[in-house]
Amino acid sequence: MALARAAELVGAVLGGGNLTEAFEHMLATHPGWPDATRGAVRDLAWSTLRDFRRSGVVLDRLLHTPPAPAIHGLLLVALTRLRQRPEQAHTVVDQAVQAALELMPGLKNMVNGVLRNALRQRDQWAAWTEADEEARLGFPRWWIARLRASAGEGWEAALAAGNQRPPMAIRVNTRRTTIDAALAGLEGAGLVVRRLDNDALLLDRPVPVGRLPGFSDGLLSVQDAGAQWAARLLAPLAGERVLDACAAPGGKTAHLLECADVELLALELDSLRAQRVDSNLARLGLTARVQVADCRRVERWWDGRPFDRILADVPCSASGVARRHPDIKWLRRETDIAQFAAQQAEILDALWQTLAPGGTMLYVTCSVFDEENAGQIARFCALHADAERVPVCGEPDLKLLPNAEHDGFYYALLRKQA
Repeated sequence: MALARAAELVGAVLGGGNLTEAFEHMLATHPGWPDATRGAVRDLAWSTLRDFRRSGVVLDRLLHTPPAPAIHGLLLVALTRLRQRPEQAHTVVDQAVQAALELMPGLKNMVNGVLRNALRQRDQWAAWTEADEEARLGFPRWWIARLRASAGEGWEAALAAGNQRPPMAIRVNTRRTTIDAALAGLEGAGLVVRRLDNDALLLDRPVPVGRLPGFSDGLLSVQDAGAQWAARLLAPLAGERVLDACAAPGGKTAHLLECADVELLALELDSLRAQRVDSNLARLGLTARVQVADCRRVERWWDGRPFDRILADVPCSASGVARRHPDIKWLRRETDIAQFAAQQAEILDALWQTLAPGGTMLYVTCSVFDEENAGQIARFCALHADAERVPVCGEPDLKLLPNAEHDGFYYALLRKQA
């Protein structure tokens, strides 16, 4: 059953759909699924899309034309499972044929024939993968080229990390508990955890949130360790007026409020995503004014009172978090990067006028591409004479490539001259 449902998700992505949205819709239609089933479907779909081209190069040798998305997805999922569990080859093929009977009965023989042919040529899979750059590195060629040009010696390690399951990190709500107490609670629950330089607590392996002591009471949140640099770098002070310009789902909003008693306005363009901000704040016992608005249309939401600090966590390619959203790797196009950069420039230019003289703005992306990161900040500073770069951790900016501890992020801090 998990194989068929995962095939539906992969098929939805092949048809141009969003993986997370497709999975959430599937869960809504199967509310009785136990955690084990939900986890199995998710893991298989996500791992198939992370390794999309590794299975794709096998199908390239066996099919003249791709079949319908549902069956194409089924073949990709089955080949992924065959790589993961070679000792279960007979069972996997049988499950795939049964799934084909459910999805498109007329193609069950084709599915059976393709998979058995693939198994007969299994000793060639490694050579086929090695000969194809996208299959070998797990990313589109344009993505590989951009990262190779911008990341220096770390480009290949960053790609390898982007093909792994993401780590799980915890943020402690210091309004309600201490980091030491939270650490002791996690260890007392049998979890292996370590404290990172920015006080993020990194688990040795992901677990359901139900296993996190204090989560339901608002003591803890799940947030990538790289994302937890935002509040620390913006460093709000009590009594200040703070803007989170692109707030959903609210993790950084909450972290800012956990750090200091500030007057915070959280903007979000999408009303449903704005509700998620409200829900997260309510669980943590925090208060902010959440407003649905396009942050670029300043005249529609700004009351004219300048902000002391602004968090500009702008929309981007999400190339630094592709292992969490592996459909991004195959749905994103290189031309999208320039479009994101143009949108980011509009946001920065609009928000700058709302920042008080002497105030600071933290520019954040979860991208690894320079056009959205250092290039964007260079453009902005060239246009705004009153923008002063503030060092971040002793460097002009903070560039985090994906690794075993965190996802990929970019941070740049700007001060508005008085």
